[in-house]
Amino acid sequence: MPAEDVPVPEGPADALAAVVALRRLADQLEDAAVEQAMRAGWSWPDVAEALGVTRQAVHKKHAKRLIAVGVTLRRRQ
Repeated sequence: MPAEDVPVPEGPADALAAVVALRRLADQLEDAAVEQAMRAGWSWPDVAEALGVTRQAVHKKHAKRLIAVGVTLRRRQ
């Protein structure tokens, strides 16, 4: 979708609030997708490649939360 086709709320306060809401939603979607992938047996490199980030970045962002919710994480071999 071209940038000029993106609906922008009137007023900067509403537009910025929409940005914040979208970031929160994107973070929640990422958390759920990473958890689903790890429960399905994906490796850190697999998840990282799908997200377009490094293995280290995805591990740093998600490992503690995944352990806390009981996901068994794969070890490097």
